[in-house]
Amino acid sequence: MSLDLKGKGINTRVTHAGENPDSVHGSVSVPIYQTSTFKFRDADHGAQCFTGEEQGYIYTRVGNPTINTFEEAVTELEHGFAGIATSTGMAAVTSIYMTYLGAGLHMVGTDAVYGSSRMVMENEFSRFGVEHSFVDTADLDKVRSAMRSNTKLLYIETPANPTIKLTDIAACADIAHEHGALLVVDNTFMSPILQNPLELGADIVLHSITKYINGHTDVVGGVIITKTEDEFTRIKNVIISTGGTMDPHQSWLVLRGMRTLSLRVDRAQANAQKLAEFLETHPKIDWVRYPGLKSHPQHDLAKRQMKGYGSMISFEVKGGVAGGKVVLNHVKIPQLAVSLGGYESLIQHPASMTHHNIPDDERLAAGISDGLVRLAVGTEDVEDLLADLEQALALV
Repeated sequence: MSLDLKGKGINTRVTHAGENPDSVHGSVSVPIYQTSTFKFRDADHGAQCFTGEEQGYIYTRVGNPTINTFEEAVTELEHGFAGIATSTGMAAVTSIYMTYLGAGLHMVGTDAVYGSSRMVMENEFSRFGVEHSFVDTADLDKVRSAMRSNTKLLYIETPANPTIKLTDIAACADIAHEHGALLVVDNTFMSPILQNPLELGADIVLHSITKYINGHTDVVGGVIITKTEDEFTRIKNVIISTGGTMDPHQSWLVLRGMRTLSLRVDRAQANAQKLAEFLETHPKIDWVRYPGLKSHPQHDLAKRQMKGYGSMISFEVKGGVAGGKVVLNHVKIPQLAVSLGGYESLIQHPASMTHHNIPDDERLAAGISDGLVRLAVGTEDVEDLLADLEQALALV
């Protein structure tokens, strides 16, 4: 019997969410049901499973106990109706696009959204007649102006990647619903520990679980959590049909990683605050963006809609690209790699890496300058990270 988590603290919920001890052998860890198909008791049972008259597993693309355990765990943390695990974070993004958009329909999105989330819309979905407008969703007037009679999705990422701009989730929910659209929030940067968009009015929340939820830089995956049964059914049917589902072993690994989510987020966030404060006063730095700094333009919004400030920092080194390259090439602890949310610190240059396919004028308009450096802070000793950044900056 599963533990009743109502009223329990976040650390207890992360530890036990989705937990349903194995009734056959009493395994504390969820078993890996590494099977493609499931045996029916008899012909009637098989038929009833297909019609939905009886609950049961049919085929792992349709459902699997290990995968479902992970889906239930994340749903508990995001306070949603149900979750749908996907093979990658981009499978989650494209499944949502495919569910709600088609020829002649329109989406409004955050201009500084994750590069692939924008590129797949501009390069692929546009081929099928889907219309889109990417705007600075931190400016609510621009959001309102971008909405049309055929707008079906308002798709935001907050904090934005990699500018660390924030979007007011509750206000965007109101705008979307006034226009008959749904609000979708990419919550990857915050994780369910620090931000719960469904509680702020969003209809759908998604994560690249490659990042914080897994947290060990060894698995890719995605998850979608819906507020209602209707939206869950619509998206689930698309994912089953198109095959972007997660596999059982992948689910087991992510579920294992998720059990330390709150511990990792707390440590990395504490490190990020100290590093941001250090960078803000350093003479070799032009500017720093971190929601936990009072200098962040939306610090008050961060306090209102987030439970913490996260561990993502963007900054620009004096000298632009040249100065940034010196830092990238000489830090020893943060690894020069894309992605984020693992236990280790990672550093990268978005303009030449994650957002290189976005035209320069659009990239600059979105606030992704040539010299912007993105630092995903990990769980190392903060004194070591500070010393490492100091020695690298000294070479600029």
